[in-house]
Amino acid sequence: MNRLVTSIVGIVISGPIAVIIWPVCFYGFGQSAIMSTLWSISGGVLVFFASSLYMSARFLKKHGLSRKEYQYIKGNIKEAKSKIFRACKALLSIRHLPSLKERIELVRMIRKIYSLTKKEPKRFYQAEKFYFSHLDSTLELAEKYVFLASQPKKNKELDLSLIETRRTLEQLTKLVEEDLYEVISNDIQELDYEIDVAKQTLKNTKESSLINGSRKWK
Repeated sequence: MNRLVTSIVGIVISGPIAVIIWPVCFYGFGQSAIMSTLWSISGGVLVFFASSLYMSARFLKKHGLSRKEYQYIKGNIKEAKSKIFRACKALLSIRHLPSLKERIELVRMIRKIYSLTKKEPKRFYQAEKFYFSHLDSTLELAEKYVFLASQPKKNKELDLSLIETRRTLEQLTKLVEEDLYEVISNDIQELDYEIDVAKQTLKNTKESSLINGSRKWK
């Protein structure tokens, strides 16, 4: 749920109401200017919070979440944001040209999972492996690789460690790809269903056209 949008909508709704309350109190009920102002501000604040609560409840209902569930998901996504920034930065800082394309793809998938779960919080449950395991492993390996690769002197042991780290990152890329497909698995199933329905509709239409055509020739 976008807090900025919620605040803007709340202000748009409460502002005009606060403006209306003042002359109603001052001219209609004979209140003093100070009291009218206080009533106006109080009314505006009340409407602002009421509209915010309404939008929050509507958002939770739309996504099938309780307030407790949403706070849990929101907290985990917020915590992951800095990890994602660091992981992407480290992955793109690795100076190994042959793996550049793969690392760019990994960064793209990481950001996609984050954007999908942020936009639709319930998808978080399909991305728990990513948030609680694969993201941390990717971050740790990428930053460790950048640190070791930046050392002025390298030996055989260090080179082998860098090679092994790249191989492990390749394996993690496949796991993150599986995470992404898990996040969008429901969408894929829905698309397959729609395709089947569309094919059946086309088949029925074609059969109906053939039957009608044969009747005309009789």
